[in-house]
Amino acid sequence: MKEVHVITPVKDSIQLTLETIRAIMASDITVPFTYTVYNDFSTEENTLILEKAAKELGFTLVNLSDLTTNPSPNYLLILQIAQENAIQKEAGLLIIESDVIVKKGTIQSLFDGAVSFDDCGIAASVTVDEQENINYPYLYAKGKENKVFKTAKHVSFCCSLLTLNFLKSFDFHELDPTKSWHDVTISHQSLKLKFSNYLFTKLTVWHRPHGSRPWKQLKYTNPIKYYWLKLIHKRDRI
Repeated sequence: MKEVHVITPVKDSIQLTLETIRAIMASDITVPFTYTVYNDFSTEENTLILEKAAKELGFTLVNLSDLTTNPSPNYLLILQIAQENAIQKEAGLLIIESDVIVKKGTIQSLFDGAVSFDDCGIAASVTVDEQENINYPYLYAKGKENKVFKTAKHVSFCCSLLTLNFLKSFDFHELDPTKSWHDVTISHQSLKLKFSNYLFTKLTVWHRPHGSRPWKQLKYTNPIKYYWLKLIHKRDRI
């Protein structure tokens, strides 16, 4: 991999998003990198805020309303565009969600970690709360702090780097378009193709679960309502 392409899909939750963006843009990175925020039909007001931030901070903003009329979420389209761009530039693809705060060294360290393993398909940072305790979606990693290990469990795209070798081995146009999210499918596909997925519990990122999709908090506060809304609105298909 000659460089790393960092992307963040965004829909509203503008204050959390701006924290995510500022942390990424403040990173200490030696490998060539680009940072693109994909605005997935945020409100007009929040779109203007993102456009202003792009000019001030120097990242690229793509308004998906310029590319499609399909309503949010357009995660699959984002992945397909980003994959094509990464392959063209011989880059790894690092997905950082808009409810995640990276440390200054996270991106470079994750890139270095990924290239240190010839069989790496996906390299993921573990997520923690503000007190540095491992939290959702990596609760299975509790007890394995400050390590690097292969995992057969799925890795989330909270902060995960997909290597160039893996990107060239699996076309995201083969993903199921009826699903909303694809991290489970993609991480399992990496294993099927004989790559290994590595979880870096020594590289922690602060994650505020579902901060970018507040309605999903119902999963914990009112699960019956959550699953009912998920069913009738065909939301959140994984």
